[in-house]
Amino acid sequence: MIKDTALMWIEENKGRIIEISDAIWRYAELGLMEFKSSRLLADELEKHGFKVKRGVAGMPTAFVASWGSGRPIIGILGEYDALPGLSQKNVPWREPIEPGAPGHGCGHNIYGASGMAAAIAVKVALERHGLKGTVRFYGCPAEENFDGKVYMVRDGLFDDVDAVIGHHPGTMNAATLKKSLAMYSVKFHFYGKSSHASASPERGRSALDAVELMNVGVNYLREHVSTDVRIHYVIEDGGRQPNVVPDYARSWYYIRAPERDEVDFVYDWVKDIAKGAALMTRTKHKVELIGGVSNLIPNRVLAELVVKNMREIGLPEYGEKDLKFAGQIAKTIPLEDKISQLKSSGRPGWEKLVDKLIDDEIPDPWGEGEVSYASTDVADVSWRAPTVEFSTAAWVLGTPGHSWQSTAQSGSSLGHKSLIFASKVIAATVLDLILNPELLEEAKNEHRNRLKGKVYRCPLPPDLKPPLDTWSHK
Repeated sequence: MIKDTALMWIEENKGRIIEISDAIWRYAELGLMEFKSSRLLADELEKHGFKVKRGVAGMPTAFVASWGSGRPIIGILGEYDALPGLSQKNVPWREPIEPGAPGHGCGHNIYGASGMAAAIAVKVALERHGLKGTVRFYGCPAEENFDGKVYMVRDGLFDDVDAVIGHHPGTMNAATLKKSLAMYSVKFHFYGKSSHASASPERGRSALDAVELMNVGVNYLREHVSTDVRIHYVIEDGGRQPNVVPDYARSWYYIRAPERDEVDFVYDWVKDIAKGAALMTRTKHKVELIGGVSNLIPNRVLAELVVKNMREIGLPEYGEKDLKFAGQIAKTIPLEDKISQLKSSGRPGWEKLVDKLIDDEIPDPWGEGEVSYASTDVADVSWRAPTVEFSTAAWVLGTPGHSWQSTAQSGSSLGHKSLIFASKVIAATVLDLILNPELLEEAKNEHRNRLKGKVYRCPLPPDLKPPLDTWSHK
């Protein structure tokens, strides 16, 4: 009865929910620049009676919206940052709205709108039935590049929450038990001495040589770290033209490992390699930590609860236009890429999905003890409270994340159906946790057992501030 109230509100207001998601899709704002997107979500929550605190954790586009009183306090996550270079029209072929502009290639327009809709629906149900409890929506910027949630965790915004639910659009209807990789994002600046590269090279000291030697050293390091470690980099600045010895060069590294202690070990080694490259080239160098995240702590109780609610609510139904659009998108994805993605998911019975267009099943949670080779700032939230981030099928099977195909689908009717389905699942799951104290306590006990006495260490130093001016340098 109480859950029906929430689900009915979502169904009756799905037009407005889709409108908000599509607006964020069109805004397509980069991390820490999501001014329109965050304002739209915060204003909508405020209109429905939530108390909104804006500009939290030193980020103008971060906010927390709360409604209710007393415990439990259940958090709902929302993201809304886009990705650079993925502008795309809502068509099943590559056609940017504006070439080179950002686009929602990770579907965060759906992530933000689904969480917002669920929070309001829970509020409506609690208010109508005279029940206590607090629902809290976390407006989280810059997941893709600057780890906004880690700043929010560091500032204590999740300290009193009892459980946290998040939804990420994807290709599957799933709540897995995989861990994610801890990660550091770090830039290495090298400073040399310019000179004529042909007439007087002996008078120069090449910063680019230092960058390249560092990269060589790191590539030899790969042999001596575990197979689950991931290290990747780009050269952001390597000089201006060949006849000038570069006096400045810069690389940007992501360093990942399954546990915080291991990523710290590898990070220290990489910093030593950078120091060695500077010594070899007689240049100077500076290490700039951009961000970092922890490894995810999964929660089976929450994952199974999400799956239960998915099955009770039922998967969306697709019309002829939906399937035609999906089929056209699917033709742009090579079969071998689809098979590779399905296999790497580790989902039991993944072979059955090879010939399917859209995921039409809701599997049991899987992946206990396995590692997902992605990193997310949701992980840091998961150290503070029992947390689950589940996915629903917004994209056809095989769709690569961070692609024009995922951007197009995130603004399509496929994305809309995923959005409404996910909103209902989040609302039902939050209400289950509020109405069933024993279930919530079970999730908390599991969380304590998985931590095994480990204490959270924020990967960010206390004096590191969000890089609010990053895009002004581009």
